[in-house]
Amino acid sequence: MSSGANHQTASPVPSEPFSRGHRSRIAPEEIAVGVVVGRASEYFDFFVFGIASVLVFPRVFFPFTDHLHGLLYAFTIFSFAFIARPFGTAFFMTVQRRWGRSVKLTAALFALGTATAGMAFLPNYQSIGVLSIYLLAFFRSIQGIGFGGSWDGLPSLLALNVPPHRRGWYAMIGQLGAPIGFLIAAGLFLFLHMSLDSDDFLGWGWRYPFYVAFAVNVVALFARLRLVVTHEYTEMLEEDQLEPISTREMVRSQGYNIFLGAFASLASYALFHIVTVFPLSWVSLQNPQDMDNMLTVQMLGAVVAMVFTVLSGRIADRIGRRTTLGLFAVMIGVFSLFAPFLMGHDAQHQDVFIVIGFALLGLSYGQAAGSVTSNFEQRFRYTGAALTTDFAWLFGAAFAPLVALGLSSLFGLVAVTGYLLSGMLCTLLALRINKLLATRD
Repeated sequence: MSSGANHQTASPVPSEPFSRGHRSRIAPEEIAVGVVVGRASEYFDFFVFGIASVLVFPRVFFPFTDHLHGLLYAFTIFSFAFIARPFGTAFFMTVQRRWGRSVKLTAALFALGTATAGMAFLPNYQSIGVLSIYLLAFFRSIQGIGFGGSWDGLPSLLALNVPPHRRGWYAMIGQLGAPIGFLIAAGLFLFLHMSLDSDDFLGWGWRYPFYVAFAVNVVALFARLRLVVTHEYTEMLEEDQLEPISTREMVRSQGYNIFLGAFASLASYALFHIVTVFPLSWVSLQNPQDMDNMLTVQMLGAVVAMVFTVLSGRIADRIGRRTTLGLFAVMIGVFSLFAPFLMGHDAQHQDVFIVIGFALLGLSYGQAAGSVTSNFEQRFRYTGAALTTDFAWLFGAAFAPLVALGLSSLFGLVAVTGYLLSGMLCTLLALRINKLLATRD
């Protein structure tokens, strides 16, 4: 098991970006822009669904049950995309091996955008009955498949072509896409929710963010194809040996690294939906504050997350990315102890929970990508990074709203504490195992 130390020896990084040989140069900043635009568009799609799971779906698709169970049914379908995502990665890696990166990326983003826009045309439960739920679940699964296929290798390429002392800084850049995507999605829903009465919002207003998602994906597609189809990009991928390895070969030869990397960032992924989707659902049940106020505070939290994501890059370059990830996992664990007190009280306490939670999310999630994927041998990084991210989302975030809301409704908000503590323990254990493997090798 020699790959545990490969980040030390297998992938030397040049002191000057893209200085190898005769190839043309693409600045790291140019790649970074493509990463941010691509991630923001993808997360916008996902957060549109997540917010609608609280504000819309219980009444539009599950009117036959009470509000709590309507939320739980919506969150069950919410998880389908994360379950489908590794299958999308495997399928589109095959597409890339046969027809190339541009075909793969175009098809994946078309599937992602079409599935999101398709939800906007779904009739409600009163019109076609249970078929509306099946169609919602189908489109949500296609979203996950498209999201899995949208991996373009830009983060891996960026990580391999920056100075060693700036890796933490560049690692956080792609992570900015998540709070940006959430900010846009929450802002759009807030505008519609404030501007329309309840009947209009539930009748047709909620559909507009899903229309917008398709246009956002088209813009993101061209922004990324501008890099992906260039000769320089292709040459850099080939020289860095970033290959679309088959999933079967990846699992057989690097499976332990995939799961080690997924669990190493579990604390941040567990926190992700606890501060974004879960508070909306809890407030909608308990009614301690107006939903528009909650969305406004969450938008503020997204801005805070951006600031602290940038700060995580500075911290990681000083103390190391793994140390940063472990440190903020512990802080997430400490934060979880206050969750019942903050979320269980009035609006001001809930707002404090959200803002602090977003700050911790920025610090931890900012370094969640690639902290352990450097263990992969270089030729496995392209596919390994994609699968590691897929499983981190699946294990840490896919069921967070469902589990947190379901258990909290039965046992109280201490369930949120338990969920976040479990993520912290998984992160610390995975980082410890990774260190032991590196030391042994």
